[in-house]
Amino acid sequence: MGEEQQILIPAEILRKFEDGDDARHTWVSALPSIAHGLARRWDLRPDGAIRSGEAGILVPVRRSDGTQAALKLQAPSPETRAAILGLARWDGRGAVRLLDSDTEQGGMLLERLHGDRSLETIDDDDVAIRIVGDLLTQLHGVPTPDGLPTLAAILAEMIDGTPSAMRLLDSEDQSRIDRWVRRIAEVESEPGTHLLHWDLHYGNVLAADREPWLAIDPEPLVGDAGFDLWPALDSGWSADGGDADAPRIVRRRFDILTEMLALDRDRAAAWTLARLLQNTLWDIEDGRRAISGPAKTVDDALRTFGA
Repeated sequence: MGEEQQILIPAEILRKFEDGDDARHTWVSALPSIAHGLARRWDLRPDGAIRSGEAGILVPVRRSDGTQAALKLQAPSPETRAAILGLARWDGRGAVRLLDSDTEQGGMLLERLHGDRSLETIDDDDVAIRIVGDLLTQLHGVPTPDGLPTLAAILAEMIDGTPSAMRLLDSEDQSRIDRWVRRIAEVESEPGTHLLHWDLHYGNVLAADREPWLAIDPEPLVGDAGFDLWPALDSGWSADGGDADAPRIVRRRFDILTEMLALDRDRAAAWTLARLLQNTLWDIEDGRRAISGPAKTVDDALRTFGA
C-alpha cells in the first residue's frame, strides 16, 4: 500500500474521553498505539478527519485494495463486545458491515457510510419512519448469537430498583411510574427472543452505497421487538411541526412501526413503557428528580393502548 501513514489522534479528542476509572484512563493513554497497531495489522491508512462520539472515535481509512472503510475505537467493555457480536451476526443485513474486529482492544473495522447524511435529513417523516421499520424488520429477522445481554435480566434489575427510585419523585410521577410497572407486569413473562438494536433513533441511520440506509452504533440485546421502538418514536420532533405536534407524531410512528413489524399494539406499548422506565431510572441516578417531558409525551400519546 506504499509508505506507512500513522494515524494521529488529536489531543483535543483524547481529552474528551479522560473522565472515568483507571481502566478508562489506561485505554485513553493506549489509544494512539492501539490505532497504530490495528492499522498495521489490517493494512490501513488514514483517509480523512478523525471524529469523536459518545462512545469512541471513528477514523476514516482506506484498505490495501483502496476501498474506503472506517476504524472505530471504543473502550473494551461488555457493551463493546455485544456490539461486535451483533454486527458480526447481522453481517451487513440492515446494519453497517463489520469487516474485522478486535474485542480485547475495542477495535472495529467497518464499511464506510455517509456520516454527514442521517435519517434526520429526511423531510417526510412517514418516509423516515418506514425506513426505520424496514431496518428493524431486517435486524430482528436474524438469529441471536450467544453471549448477549437479555431483556429478561435487564427488566428484573429495573423492577428491583424502581421502589427506591420512586421515593425521590413527587406523587404525580410516582403514580405514573406505578402505572408503567403494572403495564410491564402484563408482558414481562414473555421478554422475547429477537436480536435488538436498542438505540435506532434517526441519527443512528446513515446513508450508504451498498444499501440506501443502514443502522449504526447498536447496543445489541435479546428481547421483544416492542422494546426497540422508543428511540424512533422519540426522534427529532421539532423537525416536524414542533413539540406541540409531538403526540400526533408519536402515534403515527407507532402505528406505522407496529404495522410493519406485525406487533401487537398493546404489548408494544407496554414494552415502550419499559423503555421510559429505564430512561427515568437512569435520570434519577444522574440526579434528576422528575420524569422528563419527552417521556411524559410518549406515555400520554400511547395511553389509548392498554390501561
